Amino acid sequence: MYTTLVKYLSPLALLLACFAPVAQAAPLDIQILSATIRDQKIEGASLILQKNGEQSVTAVTNARGEATLNPAFDASDSLLIVKKPGYSDLVVKCPCDGMTYAISPVMQNLDGMRIVLNWGRYPEDLDSHLLFPGNHVYFSNMRGRDALLDVDDTTSYGPETITIERKHDGSRYVYAVHNFSDRARMNSNRLSESNAKVFVYVGQTLIKTYYVPRNQVGNLWTVFAVTESGDIEDFNTLKNVSSLERLSTSEFGNVVGTLVSQRTDYGADRLQRAKGLNRQGEQAYHAGQYDEAIRLYRAAIDEDANYGQAYSNLGLAFQKANRVAEALWANRKAIALASGASAPTVRASSHYNNGRIYETAGQWSDALREYRYARDQKANAVYDRAIERMLQNGAR
Repeated sequence: MYTTLVKYLSPLALLLACFAPVAQAAPLDIQILSATIRDQKIEGASLILQKNGEQSVTAVTNARGEATLNPAFDASDSLLIVKKPGYSDLVVKCPCDGMTYAISPVMQNLDGMRIVLNWGRYPEDLDSHLLFPGNHVYFSNMRGRDALLDVDDTTSYGPETITIERKHDGSRYVYAVHNFSDRARMNSNRLSESNAKVFVYVGQTLIKTYYVPRNQVGNLWTVFAVTESGDIEDFNTLKNVSSLERLSTSEFGNVVGTLVSQRTDYGADRLQRAKGLNRQGEQAYHAGQYDEAIRLYRAAIDEDANYGQAYSNLGLAFQKANRVAEALWANRKAIALASGASAPTVRASSHYNNGRIYETAGQWSDALREYRYARDQKANAVYDRAIERMLQNGAR
């Protein structure tokens, strides 16, 4: 009798199992704001949640800038993409639930840069600081020379946004984040646990993302510098600052000026993967598929950020795609990474390409500077003619 009962129960159990509810991951509530206008909600932004091996989940923000994503998978290590016409795409690693993100309007200035800080619920108040010669932009001094603090947030999440309207050649810019809420606590780890993220935009493109180092103490996060020649140097370092007054004086420059930039050794395997992706990018470029080439070159850089050839190629692809501010940035990185016997040629051609961009934009003096830099690296009649052309246009 027992065997007979099992015989009839087994099909029934299988049938019930077919109708058992599928495990559903927790929904993600997300809000999207403007990076440049305080508390402006962004309606109609498309949100895409991606995870390897899973079907993407999408949603669109309402009039309050809010959207709910309902993934059937654990989204803690997913990728969130935010898109809206007129704004740069935002790409960020999750966890994302309950977070507020800001998207940046496309920038028009060739030498502009926008830096957007977001964080979690705690600490309530993180502050952005931008230091460059004769200038310190932060909440008590919201405007400097061609740079301003667009948005200051004191009640969690952000955004805090600093826009460099025009980066000046020969000036070094350092960006840092201070934990104002814990300014008197020397060994707090709350900044490290804040889920703070810094997004760096040039033109219409998110070019760099920084995540606060975890499991460390310190109330000052020095994130990166833009060098005198326009290259970006990574710091991503936490340390303690004894008082807010130190940040309000020239001593802040001493605090961040003693740091050493990071240079990672990615290893031979990652370099080989980078070279393979770079070759695929070259194939796409020669086929006229410039957006695909850009994607592949950036993937190569993700594998090995010291691989200068990918930056050289990326600059050309950006230029072909008419994303010229981004091309300037990529060319400057190629110049900074150039090494070996071919370094003068790489630097000269990258400076020349930057000169062509400035010349097309009618910025004669900037073009003249780049053409002269090119000639300093390598003699070429083309550079001589370009210099003469700019002088005839009145460049100084």
